[in-house]
Amino acid sequence: MTRDIIDINDITVLVETASSDKMIVDSCFFDEPIIAVAFYGSGNVDLDVKYPNSCKNFKYTKGLTLSFFADDKVEFIHTVSKDKPLECIVIATAARNLDKLPNQEGDLFSELLNQLVNPKDHYVEGPSFHMTPEMQSILKSIFDIKYTGKAKMMFFRSQITTLLSHFFGQLALNQTNEIISKDRDRLNLARDILLQNLENPPSLSELSQEIGLNTTKLKKEFKEVFGVPVFKYLQNERLATAHKMISQNQATVQEAAWHVGYDSLSSFSNAFAKKFGYRPSQIK
Repeated sequence: MTRDIIDINDITVLVETASSDKMIVDSCFFDEPIIAVAFYGSGNVDLDVKYPNSCKNFKYTKGLTLSFFADDKVEFIHTVSKDKPLECIVIATAARNLDKLPNQEGDLFSELLNQLVNPKDHYVEGPSFHMTPEMQSILKSIFDIKYTGKAKMMFFRSQITTLLSHFFGQLALNQTNEIISKDRDRLNLARDILLQNLENPPSLSELSQEIGLNTTKLKKEFKEVFGVPVFKYLQNERLATAHKMISQNQATVQEAAWHVGYDSLSSFSNAFAKKFGYRPSQIK
């Protein structure tokens, strides 16, 4: 059994490997509450997670990435056998260190792993999925590393950062796909209502009531699906419509501004210039 612990800023990386011709059982604890993501390599080791009054079993871990919260009452047990070796990397941060993480990493944990940031038990399982080929390739490169000394540490740090970036990127994509399957029709309806009412759009609360989503969920999911907040989307469509009307000689600048809901010509002109880089009067 090989277990290496490496500290990178306020993140701790646990690298575990083991193989055996006979069955061996190894357990470990964390000495304080942590939020972590585990990545399992080519081995297919069994994992049991024991905590007060409950137990969670994983019988197929090959290629699995698993996020979780755990405090010092949680025991992680790996059962290694001839056909089930262990290859595991755990990237963990103490819950108290979230605000200290660099590059807004703490925000990613809070946004995408909120149930782990605000746990309701000794052990809370977050999203899990099987790794993409890119993630599996990165994991393999870490276990197969041939460098030594400072070069090894530099390579290791870069690969851990890349692996965690892929995890959050795939997690965000998975959550967006879930939104698309559940609420896409409602979000499309919200978009259509905005497009049909450029001159006099509903308020956010009115739009929320009309499509049957609360305002918080509407704002969050609209941005995730369409890439911009609700009223930024509205502004972009207003200006695009006005640009088309002016460039095709369908309306004067003033008429186009009124048509898309701008009462102030100067406000319209400034917003137009900010989006397109030139003022509406300059359209030829």
